[in-house]
Amino acid sequence: MTAPARTRTSDELIRAEEPVLAHNYHPLPVVVARAEGTWVEDVEGNRYLDMLAGYSALNFGHRHPALIEAAHRQLDRLTLTSRAFHNDRLAEFAERLAELTGLDTVLPMNTGAEAVESGVKVARKWAYDVKGVPADRATIVVAAENFHGRTTTIVSFSTDETARAGFGPFTPGFRVVPYNDLAALETAVDETTAAVLLEPVQGEAGVIIPDDGYLAGVRELTRRAGCLFIADEIQSGLGRTGRTLAVEHEDVVPDVLLLGKALGGGIVPVSAVVARREVLGVLHPGEHGSTFGGNPLAAAVGTAVVELLETGGFQRRAAELGVVLRDGLTELIGRGVTGFRARGLWAGVDVDPALGTGRAISERLMREGVLVKDTHGSTIRIAPPLTITAPELRSALAALEKVLA
Repeated sequence: MTAPARTRTSDELIRAEEPVLAHNYHPLPVVVARAEGTWVEDVEGNRYLDMLAGYSALNFGHRHPALIEAAHRQLDRLTLTSRAFHNDRLAEFAERLAELTGLDTVLPMNTGAEAVESGVKVARKWAYDVKGVPADRATIVVAAENFHGRTTTIVSFSTDETARAGFGPFTPGFRVVPYNDLAALETAVDETTAAVLLEPVQGEAGVIIPDDGYLAGVRELTRRAGCLFIADEIQSGLGRTGRTLAVEHEDVVPDVLLLGKALGGGIVPVSAVVARREVLGVLHPGEHGSTFGGNPLAAAVGTAVVELLETGGFQRRAAELGVVLRDGLTELIGRGVTGFRARGLWAGVDVDPALGTGRAISERLMREGVLVKDTHGSTIRIAPPLTITAPELRSALAALEKVLA
């Protein structure tokens, strides 16, 4: 008999990746093998509290029972048809997602970056067909320090040189203005503007929350200027900030909404452009598509995600536990934390640089059984699954206090 293969250790698996994987990530040295709810377990059986939740892709925790059940049911029936044919799961997904967001029409895609690229294409087509912008003259206004993905067009309007350097020539047609600056935005918008594309909360930049009234101001400015307001809620949406959408904190309804990450429940990649009917109505057969976009498995899981959000329970939980998060971080101000920004169960925490970089703090937290991710400088991001309990959240804050001490 052949002896069973020996399970490789975490160190062995990390070393094995080096020669065969592109080095486009610098992950923490933990090898996750199993997960449930808010906890993950490595190859050796060590447990960690997940305080990143896959950059909000795991808003409902790892392997949420309702989502796993929906996926299993669909796996036994049908997984893919392509959009060459209809499938029996897509209509319900689109109907319920449109109703959840208060918009009309859904364009299903797979990844967040695809949703952004699709939003850019739709905005340009709308500008030519509806607004009457001369051919190839449409512009889109975006915010500095944005993060919308890493495809070639998207990095063309990034201000992060790590994302841009070495990837030109860049796609033209974008104007960059400071975030949270209505005056600068108004100056940049003109008759060629197809859309203003913004994150209601800038996640990768460090959970940057705009001033009260900014999003409402953007909505009014775009309405007056006759251009679209595109809200990228790929990270901020679907319960993360204590509302279904972050724009709801200012009672704003954008023309176009970009969703992803949590829409797939941490099981399959699912994204969508959701918009007013007259906006997505500019697309005709053959002008845009995706082989896997709207596949039955994705639609089944996406529908189950919408069902969870329809109860409002996850939104309330994020709002209530967000108070626990803010209170805990407030107690750490002057004790290693120099500042933070939080909305719902999402925070960017600025650590005293004298205590280490964000990466160093993340590694220390990992050794305490808590997983987070650094961003620029000495900032770490906290975004646990919305299923986290108050005691679990307090234990993570206690671990942060310990490593800062």
